[in-house]
Amino acid sequence: MSLVKSGRKFWLIIALVVIGIAAVVFYFSGSKKQTQAVISKVNLGDFYINVTTSGELEAAKSENILGPSNLREVRIWQVQISDIIAEGSIVDSGQYVATLDRTEITNRMKDLEGELEKLESQFIKTKLDTSMDMRAAREELINLKYALEERQITVEQSIYEPPATQRQARIDLEKAQRAFEQAEKNFKLRSAKNSANMQEVAVSFSQAQRRLEQIKDVLQGFTVKAPKEGMVIYKRNWDGSKIGIGSTMSSWDNVVATLPNLDKMISRTYVNEIDISKVKTGQKVEVGVDAFPDRKYTGEVTEVANIGEQMRNSNAKVFEVKIKVHEYDSILRPAMTTKNIINTLVIPQVLYVPIESVHTSDTISFVYKANGQYRQQITTGATNENQIVVTSGLIKDDEVYLSPPENAATWKLKTL
Repeated sequence: MSLVKSGRKFWLIIALVVIGIAAVVFYFSGSKKQTQAVISKVNLGDFYINVTTSGELEAAKSENILGPSNLREVRIWQVQISDIIAEGSIVDSGQYVATLDRTEITNRMKDLEGELEKLESQFIKTKLDTSMDMRAAREELINLKYALEERQITVEQSIYEPPATQRQARIDLEKAQRAFEQAEKNFKLRSAKNSANMQEVAVSFSQAQRRLEQIKDVLQGFTVKAPKEGMVIYKRNWDGSKIGIGSTMSSWDNVVATLPNLDKMISRTYVNEIDISKVKTGQKVEVGVDAFPDRKYTGEVTEVANIGEQMRNSNAKVFEVKIKVHEYDSILRPAMTTKNIINTLVIPQVLYVPIESVHTSDTISFVYKANGQYRQQITTGATNENQIVVTSGLIKDDEVYLSPPENAATWKLKTL
């Protein structure tokens, strides 16, 4: 009896295994047929050719937060940013934004202060030397004038003396006259020379003073403040990186950060060289923001670059495109990632089908028609990312397979 029960149990297990295998086969074959049986209707309507890109929001207009503008006047070509407030901070007019490294300009100021002290000492010394020299020259000139007057008196008194004595008195007078005249000329020359020396020293001293004042004025700009209220956004370098602590500010471009006007935003994006010929100014754009996928905005292409540029870490060439966002939304912020669908062309009222439903064989395009079960030759037109225009061979509401159906190889081809 137990042997019979064991036999029944064995066959029961075998039956269950067979049923399981059959169910699995049926499931997968059914899935395959279901996959192969997916169909789509031929649509009639406006056909949109779009270019989809990713971009980044930025303010259409912004005010720059500047470091010192006269760095080149004190021969400083670049300065490192030693501190800057967090990006996105809200500041009022005149509020602190950043600090620039003062090491180089402080050393320059100390050197100039030392030079100024030397020039000041030289100025005082030259002034004293000039005063003493001119005093001696004036004393000499006065003495020569007195000597000239004495010789004049001697000549006047010699009229009662012998001719030889008179002659000697007149010679002494002429010598005194020439000495006085020569001393007057020398006094003028010495005065001019001393004046020139004083002017030279004074100019050097004044120039050093001006340079020191200039450096002090520049140093005040090393504490960067906001020109008005707004949100601080870091400046971007040419390579796309953002300026920050440790970054270098050039004397040729002294922008540290910006205060964007958030009322008007643009999406800056890049279009590859294959699609750029389709993009024109004035085209309508649907703009989405990755941070808020449920929000949609309208836009318009305002700028298309004439010259392409190399993408970083790639051989592809891209062209910069700017898109104006029409709507204002307080949640929009600079640097948010955008998805831009640029409508480059609308073909009105044409037939179109999914691209995957169109097949080719020996340059003949065809579809598998579900209503009739044959291969229908078609001619095609423009394409977008998902659909293709059908110019002949199909009519509205025809049904076509998205992939070849079962026994598709036996289906006959119906030509145009």
